[in-house]
Amino acid sequence: MSWSDQATDAAAIRQQLMRRWQRGEICRALLDDGACLSSSSQPFPLRLPLKQPSAKVMLEQFAAVRAWGQELRALAEHHGLTLEQREIHHRNLGQNQLPCALHIDNAQQAVALIGKSRELKAFDGLCASTKLQIPQLCAWLARRPLKALELRDAWPQLLTMVQWQQARPTPGIYLRQVDAAGIDSKFIEHHRGVLAELFDLILPADAINTDFSGAAGFARRYGFHDKPLRLRCRPLDPAIRLIMGDNAGCSGDQDITLNADTFAQLNPPVAHIFITENEINYLAFPPLAHSLAIFGSGYGFDALAGADWLHHCTLHYWGDLDSHGFAILDQLRAHFPQAQSLLMDRATLMTHQSSWVREPKQQRRDLPRLTPEEAALYDDLRHNRLGDQLRLEQERIRFADLSAAIGKIKSELNI
Repeated sequence: MSWSDQATDAAAIRQQLMRRWQRGEICRALLDDGACLSSSSQPFPLRLPLKQPSAKVMLEQFAAVRAWGQELRALAEHHGLTLEQREIHHRNLGQNQLPCALHIDNAQQAVALIGKSRELKAFDGLCASTKLQIPQLCAWLARRPLKALELRDAWPQLLTMVQWQQARPTPGIYLRQVDAAGIDSKFIEHHRGVLAELFDLILPADAINTDFSGAAGFARRYGFHDKPLRLRCRPLDPAIRLIMGDNAGCSGDQDITLNADTFAQLNPPVAHIFITENEINYLAFPPLAHSLAIFGSGYGFDALAGADWLHHCTLHYWGDLDSHGFAILDQLRAHFPQAQSLLMDRATLMTHQSSWVREPKQQRRDLPRLTPEEAALYDDLRHNRLGDQLRLEQERIRFADLSAAIGKIKSELNI
């Protein structure tokens, strides 16, 4: 093997420094002001040891070794670096000076070697503005310097938004109503992730509602109004009127959309609830005394959770016969343990083989709230024992099967 393949050459030095850059170490050096970094975490001055050739290699590949040394000396001279050398006495080659370490005094020298000087200058500007306006956020810059660089064009607005939130820890308004200079709701929504990290650093604990997290919970976590949860439902019993009066839409089939609070206060004269994830199934659901149909919305049952009257109803869930359908059923039972599945059984699946399709991305986790029969079928689906990523969508099930299932329920419940 050639010495040039083993040597710590200029390319290897740049690779080492690039790894340090990607870990954020070089940028963090600019924040060593006693507040964000300890002296033990300061990477500069940096001494990079260099692998040296053995006496045998020097004898057999002297020209390559000499070229290596010349390359490193030229690199050090060009960038104003200190090249540490060691004197070697060789029996055949005599006395030679061989590089043994390269000294890099500061971050500016490091980035010059890897072509990141412009980025480091930009990060220095971010540090300066942050220290001046909100010094508490220097800790975030120290943790996520490369993310900060990605956001450098938006950083002034982000600081403005953080200052606005500091002055109003629980705003009690919609994001659309934020009146900070240069900020609109689109900007906030686009940067919810990083704003959440910054808000968590600077807001008092009592201004953060830890019941909410993630993009969907951003508004409520930080004291903003959120769009009200809405729910669509229709009585299956013509005698049940959710809206009373003589106006248009108050007679005939009622299909209404309510916010979660209004739905929770309904307490209609129903005893049986049917939730389906398909709109046409929802609209075509057979008439049934004392019953209400709800158009589901996949994962998330926050709109239902506040309706205490639902706990006094029998509840049936009809979703796709696939891994996600069972996961949604499992989640529903976390709120309503009495929920039963509808047409989500092995017999239904096996009698519709011609209608099977492929589930794009399967759910794999354990689902503790399934019945033994449901769990066995779910295991067969998630482990692909019946077919590769098998799925039976609810709209592909024969409507006669629904009618038969409803007839059985009517008999069991004496509806």
